[in-house]
Amino acid sequence: MALAEQLTRIVDRTEHLIELCGALQEENDLLKLESEALSVALEASKNKTKEVEEKLRALKMARSFSETNEKSLDIKQKINEFVQEIDKCIVLLKK
Repeated sequence: MALAEQLTRIVDRTEHLIELCGALQEENDLLKLESEALSVALEASKNKTKEVEEKLRALKMARSFSETNEKSLDIKQKINEFVQEIDKCIVLLKK
């Protein structure tokens, strides 16, 4: 094989490697952009999750207060019924 042919093959292979390097660089840039976009999306998702968890915590707290208020209303109603029964008994005892 002549020296000129060897040089031509080396130049051809070098050009091919340069093309591959350029293609890989483009792919790498695209992957970096995708990675950045996914990082932003992940951060937004984390923030949304925190917001939802905070709303859930507030809702649970509100429900517990609501249940407490319902229980206290039931207790007040029972006490009022007992007071009315006692009043009736007092009226009967006075007769």
